[in-house]
Amino acid sequence: MDQWRGIESSQINPQIHGQMIFDKGLFADKIPKTAENFHVLSTGEKGFGYKGFCFHRIIPGFMGLGVIYREKFHDENFILKHMGPGILSMANAGPNTNGSRFFICTAKIKWWGGKHVFFGKGKEGVNTGEAMEHFGSRNDKTSKKLTVADCGQL
Repeated sequence: MDQWRGIESSQINPQIHGQMIFDKGLFADKIPKTAENFHVLSTGEKGFGYKGFCFHRIIPGFMGLGVIYREKFHDENFILKHMGPGILSMANAGPNTNGSRFFICTAKIKWWGGKHVFFGKGKEGVNTGEAMEHFGSRNDKTSKKLTVADCGQL
């Protein structure tokens, strides 16, 4: 199938429940290693992954960031641009330091072009990312624990 759940039934808190669906096939042809990395971490097929991880940094009007720290890999390319809400992109500590950290854009962030590999776009449930903003702050701290309850391939 050409779709996978980047975030399935993510429990933002006991009162808020949402789902985001990303289209894997859309960018896997342009950024295969990055797309496959996210796919493997979403399915947990290597024994670890995004299920149960927390978004530790949310900045309203900007993005939500998650991490489970594993191996790093090189930037594949910067062909695709950060065009607006729902964009899925690799977070990094500089050139060629991609790993498991990703962020979901909640606004257009064109100033990050050439710095973060954009590899997916929300197909459904982008409002879940927007709902997460209510628990973020300009100083990066979250006011609630935001956990991915389940994820995988559709």
